[in-house]
Amino acid sequence: MKIAANDPQLKSWIPVEAGSDFPIQNLPFGIFQYDGRSPRVGVAIGAFVVDVYALHVAGFLDGFDLTESMLQNAYLNDLMRVGKIKMRALRERISELLRDSNTDLQEYQEVHGDILYPMTDVRMCMPVLPGDYTDFYSSIVHATNVGSMFRPDNPLMPNWKHLPVGYHGRSSSMLVSGVPFHRPMGQTIVKDGDNPTFGPTKQLDFELEMAFITFDGKPLGQRISTAEADDYIFGMVIFNDWSARDIQRWEYVPLGPFLSKNFASSVSPWVVTLDALEPFRMAGDKQEPEVLPYLQFTGEKHLDINLIVSITIPDAEPFIVCESNYKNMYWTMEQQLAHQTVNGCNVRAGDMYASGTISAPHPNGYGSLLELTWRGTKPISLPNGQTRSFIEDGDIVTIQAWSEKNGVRIGFGEVKAQVLPAVPF
Repeated sequence: MKIAANDPQLKSWIPVEAGSDFPIQNLPFGIFQYDGRSPRVGVAIGAFVVDVYALHVAGFLDGFDLTESMLQNAYLNDLMRVGKIKMRALRERISELLRDSNTDLQEYQEVHGDILYPMTDVRMCMPVLPGDYTDFYSSIVHATNVGSMFRPDNPLMPNWKHLPVGYHGRSSSMLVSGVPFHRPMGQTIVKDGDNPTFGPTKQLDFELEMAFITFDGKPLGQRISTAEADDYIFGMVIFNDWSARDIQRWEYVPLGPFLSKNFASSVSPWVVTLDALEPFRMAGDKQEPEVLPYLQFTGEKHLDINLIVSITIPDAEPFIVCESNYKNMYWTMEQQLAHQTVNGCNVRAGDMYASGTISAPHPNGYGSLLELTWRGTKPISLPNGQTRSFIEDGDIVTIQAWSEKNGVRIGFGEVKAQVLPAVPF
């Protein structure tokens, strides 16, 4: 399907620097605050934020059946409940207003005071309030690497190529980019030890992930097919699934991650719509053995999204530790959503579905320090002479993501967070 707002020839009357994540072909949605005003819906363009609430009040969005409460809101959830077709039309209307051929908004006297704000002057908020959060385990490289560490003779569990493995995580501890968090504490046990000890994790790790966010789904008891899945996916964000590996190793049998995962997850503030990512669709590797019928799909459903992870230690420049790509995922978003709902599970606007760690098939493309340092046995050397096996207090981890084709770069901005010392018990 041709989407007019994706036309690579479009130009905006708002200046957009070369290499910007937010050209007119992107127009991601987010929640921002400016000068102490209430949170509201914004759209990114170049180095500016368009106040969608102000557009509505000024009459530029007449005919869209929007309410002020949808747009002057702490989250996108209420706006997303209008559904895919209306959100697509809204993005198209904002695109029209921002095109260099359209003078309606650019000649509006108050545009730079009431509608358009420099990004440096606003505070970005969590884009959605996720009622539920699923974390998948869908990179075959990552699953094989981790399996090789703990089960050398049988890296992939028997079910892995038959279904998208996942678990239900904690949505309450999600943090928007820039918010620091404290090192978690919990039980750990040394190799061949008899009893656990309690204290701060010594193996704090990042996990390079992307996440998709859903519209309202079908009623409880109905399922979403792979063919229908895109109609229920609003867009994507960058996701850092922070993990405490030593706590995880002790607690994950028999029910899986718990305290090792629920202390913090970092989310980028701008939701890039699935529509904006359509030009970057591509075919993935053949899935063998053949999956069950409800997981089969037609067309190109993988996405070419470049990913970079960097670590900034105190008084030093950022150091890139990982370069990967979302196209390396074995299971697609459509398969993940179809599997999530095949038993009749309902989904709601704002629900978050993380991909699982994204690892490329080369050593500098591994999406976690667990893999990059191979359980800490091969520490990474930093330019200042320090090394890292896992994340230390004061470190800042930053993840960036973007797609690029035909001279158009569709970026996600970044997600970053600093690790603070553990709170004394």
